[in-house]
Amino acid sequence: MTSGFVFDIRRYSIHDGPGIRTAVFLKGCPLACAWCHNPESQSFRPELLLRSGRCIACSACIEACQPDAIDNRQGVERKLCTNCGKCAEVCPAEARELVGHQMSVKQVMAEIESDFVFYEQSGGGVTFSGGEPLAQPDFLLELLSACRARGLHTAVDTSGRAPWPAFEKIRPFVDLFLYDLKLMDEDDHIRWTGVPNKDILSNLWHLSESGHTMRVRIPIIPGINDDDDNLRATGAYLASLPCVPSVDLLAYHNIARSKYTGLGREYSLVDLRPPDRAAVARCAAILSGFGIDVSG
Repeated sequence: MTSGFVFDIRRYSIHDGPGIRTAVFLKGCPLACAWCHNPESQSFRPELLLRSGRCIACSACIEACQPDAIDNRQGVERKLCTNCGKCAEVCPAEARELVGHQMSVKQVMAEIESDFVFYEQSGGGVTFSGGEPLAQPDFLLELLSACRARGLHTAVDTSGRAPWPAFEKIRPFVDLFLYDLKLMDEDDHIRWTGVPNKDILSNLWHLSESGHTMRVRIPIIPGINDDDDNLRATGAYLASLPCVPSVDLLAYHNIARSKYTGLGREYSLVDLRPPDRAAVARCAAILSGFGIDVSG
């Protein structure tokens, strides 16, 4: 049985598909979006996350750290840290957390099965997100197959950055794709996410052509993808698909800044403010002008 890396399992989720859902977040992503609100999802290996505000100065972490990577109770020398998690294990205040754990399909399904009653009452199910769940294709396929065997509604939240054969393998076991679409211009896409968008657009076309149920999710990032040119190009492309999908607009927020600090990373959009309702409504109006059903 295949195993993979999971960094979170969130119960009672109501924003990741229909009904009440269990959201399983797989670790690792081929994109590095500047605005990513789950930066702990990007790396394919476990990472130490610090929450210095919780530290009670007990020194347990210093005593547990064999590489001597803790320079003080609220810090860590990242070059020395092996991400072994020993400091997190002994921290009574949970000021340190090792993000990302290897889990078997059986272990994940045990977590999912404990929420069956919520699925039945709400028409919910399971959503696999990330990171990029298709970056662990074998693990994802076994999880989806196990969910299908139990009659569970399944959704996959994807960036679209994966080989098409990976989509082909999982497609029979997926009831709904939540498909992210960020920027239409390839140079802009590379600048802000680190990768080109050719495969992303191609996979979206193939899913549409197959008639698969999906919703396209577009984050609204002020000054990055909310300009008229990008929105019109996005609307024209979506309207040209064989089956025009519905669109959810997701307003940018900056509540993840503390995560970047906790991971020892710099947040490049520190001065960026979230869009107001009027700004999101303007984006929705432009997309709606292409005959697209837009919410957000």
